[in-house]
Amino acid sequence: MSVIIYPAYFNIHYSRKEGRRVPKNLAFEAKLETIVKAAKALGYQFKVEEDKRYPRFWWKERGRIVIETDEPKSKVIRKIAKKVKNL
Repeated sequence: MSVIIYPAYFNIHYSRKEGRRVPKNLAFEAKLETIVKAAKALGYQFKVEEDKRYPRFWWKERGRIVIETDEPKSKVIRKIAKKVKNL
């Protein structure tokens, strides 16, 4: 199963309504490279797609990662956010 992760899910400047999926205390200045480092550190198999955009903000940020996992998307997002905080 694939899980698609956009940097907007972690952006501290976005509200939940705008697409942030983690609590403020786990949010950060989201950059694709940071999320890739965290996914690598967690041992996920993933593919980076730099030409894709978050549909809600199609004119802004570029990039997403597609993670191959059987875990629920919400769990993967939380694990990545916690790992970034520890890096």
